[in-house]
Amino acid sequence: MRKEIRALLAALMLTVLGATVTNAAGLPQEAKHQRSEEGYRTKLAKEVRHQLVMLPWYSVFDNLAFRVDGDRVTLLGQVTRPTLKSDAEGVVKNIEGVAAVKNEIEVLPLSPMDDQLRRAVFRAVYGEAGLNRYAIQAIPAIHIIVKNGNVTLEGVVDNEMDRNLANLRANQVPNVFSVKNNLVVAGSEGKKA
Repeated sequence: MRKEIRALLAALMLTVLGATVTNAAGLPQEAKHQRSEEGYRTKLAKEVRHQLVMLPWYSVFDNLAFRVDGDRVTLLGQVTRPTLKSDAEGVVKNIEGVAAVKNEIEVLPLSPMDDQLRRAVFRAVYGEAGLNRYAIQAIPAIHIIVKNGNVTLEGVVDNEMDRNLANLRANQVPNVFSVKNNLVVAGSEGKKA
């Protein structure tokens, strides 16, 4: 009986001592909660991005982006295939920790003219000696979105010169009505898939 009481007292003292050391060495409870919430959101965002870039029909002509608000994910961007929109929603819904998905992905209209422009802009941008290194990735870093003859460049590049060069090359393609350059220089903020 005495051994059991001693063991119980020793366990109680170790628990109290451990809690005191943790509180003294760690941050206040609020800061710990904020840090764990931030870590959770970061982990969730990484998993969402991973699932989106692993979609089989995701290409250089699609732009998938997202926003994480707690346990809710809003999907954004433009895709050339309606199935890619539904596939993106499906994989994100299956991620552990996601309570709801709001799908605001735009399906681009079918147009042979836009398809020709996509290929021409692709050749102009990735055919440039200074930009062809972006094409060797599984999903190229510069996404080319064409809607009714208007081109939008999305993605991440290494420096401002590459950003400007991609814009210049896209503007040189015949039959392009306008070019909107949304390329982000690495290190800047923004979550793109």
